[in-house]
Amino acid sequence: MTTSRDSAGGALAGLRVVDASTLFAGPMAAMHLGDMGAEVIKVEHPRRPDPSRTHGVAKDGVNLWWKTLGRNKRTITADLGSEGGREVFLALAAEADVVIENFRPGTLERWRLGYDELSARNPQLVLARVTGFGQFGPYRSRPGFGTLAEAMSGFAATTGEPDGPPTLPPFGLADGVASLATAYAIMVALAARATSGRGQVVDTAIIEPILAMLGPQITRWDQLRTVQPRTGNRSINNAPRNTYRTADGQWVAVSTSAQSVAERVVRLVGRPDLADQPWFARGADRAQHADELDEAVGGWIAQRSRAEVVAAFEEAQAAVAPIYDAADIVADPQFRALGTIHEIDDPELGPILMQGPLFRLSGNDGVIGFTGRPHGADTDTVLKELGFSAERIAELREGGAV
Repeated sequence: MTTSRDSAGGALAGLRVVDASTLFAGPMAAMHLGDMGAEVIKVEHPRRPDPSRTHGVAKDGVNLWWKTLGRNKRTITADLGSEGGREVFLALAAEADVVIENFRPGTLERWRLGYDELSARNPQLVLARVTGFGQFGPYRSRPGFGTLAEAMSGFAATTGEPDGPPTLPPFGLADGVASLATAYAIMVALAARATSGRGQVVDTAIIEPILAMLGPQITRWDQLRTVQPRTGNRSINNAPRNTYRTADGQWVAVSTSAQSVAERVVRLVGRPDLADQPWFARGADRAQHADELDEAVGGWIAQRSRAEVVAAFEEAQAAVAPIYDAADIVADPQFRALGTIHEIDDPELGPILMQGPLFRLSGNDGVIGFTGRPHGADTDTVLKELGFSAERIAELREGGAV
């Protein structure tokens, strides 16, 4: 179990990020940067906080989603549509390396906070714009959420049982993929800035990154005029590949993307004769015999406990994984060895667990300095750092700008 510690030595220490986005893709991109040491300042409307603060489950009135999504972020409030809020945002952007926003295209420009205005104050600024459909095109003004991207990208069309409906994931998959793409794009823009001395605009359309993750479906359509069908847990590229129930009511997943692994699996389950079939030598041909292969593998697994199945597969060097829930993940020795789960001391909830940064660096490991903070908790501190006097902060607050 990894515990919270100081993030001052993170790989991105010295990078200042202003997170003016809401809900998931933009804020999660800022979270990834904060995990690696960037200073992140979260900007929310004074009277309409980020909806993620009330998303999902809570304990004793304390939202749990925000504790993760808001980690490593100082929080301030500013009504960007007001003159006072504009003043605050311009001051933030002037001192920032990156601004992340997800307003509908044209909104920042309407507030006189578009890239022309921001870059005039800070030519090195990178402005990351995260929207459902991008900054131009016929759908640019539509409300956009990850669910729509999962539908339009082809993900839902290929997910689910063959005789069932298209299936959506039970979590923000497209938002998560877009957050990774946005964080990557920001780092690319910063690398370019190191050469050119100027920032630029990052345009992330949530419908695009998940499309890139789905393989050559566009090329397949172009060349063959066919689309990938729904196959449930099976694959059109290899078999056996499925989930199987064990004797103790648990589940495991088996994959045989490599020919050698497929041969080990059928030998393990007592059916070496299958490997001698002419169709066994090619993954796509094995997929045409998935029923026969699933019967052999599933029947063998059904007679053994999950622990016995995993141990036998491991000894045979065949690919298997238990189907985990959150409790299993926390207890798993591999996740413990990697330090995947972090224990953080939260002022409201005490010690809490959450998944940590996405990867490790040998010299500058990522950290979680603190969990998601209350709405506007750092407004006065940040504004004072930007040079606002106590009197001016009081005026802004009285006028509803912060």
